[in-house]
Amino acid sequence: MHRLARATVDLGTLRANLARLRAAAGARAVWPVIKGDGYGHGMLAVARALPDAAGFCVADLEEGLALREAGVDRPVLVLQGAHDGPGLAAAARARLTLGVHAPEQVERIVADGGALPPRSLALWLKVDTGMHRLGLDPETVADARARLSALPAVRELGVMTHFACADEPDHALNTRQRSRFAELSAGLSPRSACNSAALLSGAPVADSVVRPGIALYGASPLLEHDAASLGLLPVMTLASRFIAERTIEAGESVGYGAAWVARRRTRVGYVAVGYGDGYPRHAPPGTPVRTLAGEVPLIGRVSMDSIAVDLTEAPAVRVGDPATLWGEGLPVDRVARAAGTIAYELLTRLTPRVPRVYREGA
Repeated sequence: MHRLARATVDLGTLRANLARLRAAAGARAVWPVIKGDGYGHGMLAVARALPDAAGFCVADLEEGLALREAGVDRPVLVLQGAHDGPGLAAAARARLTLGVHAPEQVERIVADGGALPPRSLALWLKVDTGMHRLGLDPETVADARARLSALPAVRELGVMTHFACADEPDHALNTRQRSRFAELSAGLSPRSACNSAALLSGAPVADSVVRPGIALYGASPLLEHDAASLGLLPVMTLASRFIAERTIEAGESVGYGAAWVARRRTRVGYVAVGYGDGYPRHAPPGTPVRTLAGEVPLIGRVSMDSIAVDLTEAPAVRVGDPATLWGEGLPVDRVARAAGTIAYELLTRLTPRVPRVYREGA
């Protein structure tokens, strides 16, 4: 393996984070969210590392069918559901659980469900309790519930929703959404509402299945808490190595556009990672990078294959030494805040050219 930039994924830490989430969930079942290629960690690797998970959640049928083809036999919830007859039939054959979030999906299932084997469909109604993204309008839920439950092909009819402001536990919308969900989910099972933030904030929600995503991978879902304070550890460490260094004089610039100009004589180090690997191009000067001598600041614009950092205060760092972009010793949340984004984006945008190296760890 000759590429210097690589993402080390600690599967032992992944399992430890799941144990933390299970403790928070209590009697509720935990279905980890592994969409977006396992938030950049590798969907199949994550699923195989968690063989005792109660179930998994993915975004679409392609992801769900890929799990089945790989031999994953746990329940799998396809959040976006099926969008046509062939998709509905494929989901039934693969025993996937389908989200139902739009009137068109209800009509499709009613129209095509009669041709499916008895008890071959598991459906979860997604209800819009206030986020106004995907979800059935509350006034349509009773009709959808009655029509779908009458189909011989339906073996399970659950219900789910999604919180808009769970990362701000005191936000008034959370209370309204919890109340609406309690009303709309009465008599249905399973019931699923909590994401990572709602689960770890201890919100009293009437659900039986929780769907943690970002917390599983060791990033914080709550605005006022870092991951470590929540008992979570980083699963992925993105690292590379220094491939060059030079010293420039005050007044000289670094990188494209000459956007960063040295105010003093500056020792500059160059790390083999860039936006071609998924490192954020918009990361500004000052974004932290961890070295053997401590943290140093990014300088200049991020290039496709490299970044520059100020090594003036880290004279011991040499070409060939490692640099951590995020992960162990440098939480991804800190890098995301510096870059004006969120950990979700950094993790999921890591490109395929970065090798994922898996270890068991803790």
